[in-house]
Amino acid sequence: MQRFIAALLAVASCASIAHAQSSEPASTSPPLTLERALALAGAAAPTLEAATAGVRAAEAGRTVAGYRPNPSIVAETENIAGSGQYRGVRSAETTAGLAFPIELGGKRSARIAVADAIGNRARIGSALAEADLRLAVTQLYIEATAAERRLVTAREQAGIAREALRAAGVRVQAGRASPLEQQRADVLRINAETAVERAQRLADVARDNLARRIGQPVTGVLDMAWYDRVEGYGPAQPIAPAGTLALAAARADATSAEAQVRLARSQRIPDVTLSASARRLEATNDVAAVFGVSIPIPLFNNGRAGVTQARAQSDQAQALRRAAELDTAQDIARAQVEVANAATSARNASGPALASATEAARIARIGYREGKFGQLDLLDAERTLSETRTAAIDALATYHDAKARLERLVAAAPSREENDR
Repeated sequence: MQRFIAALLAVASCASIAHAQSSEPASTSPPLTLERALALAGAAAPTLEAATAGVRAAEAGRTVAGYRPNPSIVAETENIAGSGQYRGVRSAETTAGLAFPIELGGKRSARIAVADAIGNRARIGSALAEADLRLAVTQLYIEATAAERRLVTAREQAGIAREALRAAGVRVQAGRASPLEQQRADVLRINAETAVERAQRLADVARDNLARRIGQPVTGVLDMAWYDRVEGYGPAQPIAPAGTLALAAARADATSAEAQVRLARSQRIPDVTLSASARRLEATNDVAAVFGVSIPIPLFNNGRAGVTQARAQSDQAQALRRAAELDTAQDIARAQVEVANAATSARNASGPALASATEAARIARIGYREGKFGQLDLLDAERTLSETRTAAIDALATYHDAKARLERLVAAAPSREENDR
């Protein structure tokens, strides 16, 4: 009789699982991969638009920096509105001409150097925006895939809880168990179905957040094979911070600050303004040429304070660059350790530990149906399986997140050729 009941429960379990699988619509569309999500996000990211606009502004600033000062039109009228013979405009003398400012001290080349440094920093900022966007989208994708996996696990646990409730009902009806077992199994079923509702809401929110970032709804399946894949990670090889975006940005800031020092020094040298005009003499109706030279006197502001300020800012930028080298090296080393530890945890949690917990739960279910194990043994095995599945999902999410953060830290800076383009 016990074997017949156990066989009947096994058939019912297989039938319910087959019905659940057949009730789920089969998706024929390819899964939304991470690379596809990154491509979609790049086409709709306002941060990249802002970075691109910054690059265009820097290029326009480079053009402006290369311009020479504009000439000025000089016009003046003398000997008017006076007394005697200078009453009215009878003795007016009008002078009209052009004034040409001449920059001295290498101001134009210094401006161009500053503009070039700013343009280089803007291009590095654009690359930083792309790297930050990649990290953000990757983390959202990890969150969405982890939520999907938790939802699948919650549904499986709910199905197991329903089967356990049916098994407990059969045992109670056969007089082999107390009605308390059926009540306890019903409570577990209710909790499992509640967990499914929570997991469904979290999965919907994760998909919505990913959809906002990529600019289109996420309705298809996600790349679960990517989520389950843990790449082999041997002993961490030291990664030098040279060539990374973080260090390139600090170096670009230092270069820009040094160019500002050169510009401040050039501004200490006064510019000369040359003028050439023609004057009409009212008394004789003759015209005479007038030439002039204008040289400012640096009496109050001789530019020394500006140079001091620029030099202090350059020293600050150099110190921040050295600090960035130390911080980046430490962050990379720490991230490598986190990736290695997360990979080990993910392999163990989703490998031997999960297989052992799954087998133990399977044996406990069979033993409970055949009356060899008590309900407490079954509940303990199911709880261990649920915790192991959750730990495996969390470990995989931690691994992918740590790997994404490491890739962000070691992202390569654009080359000089790319900067020139």
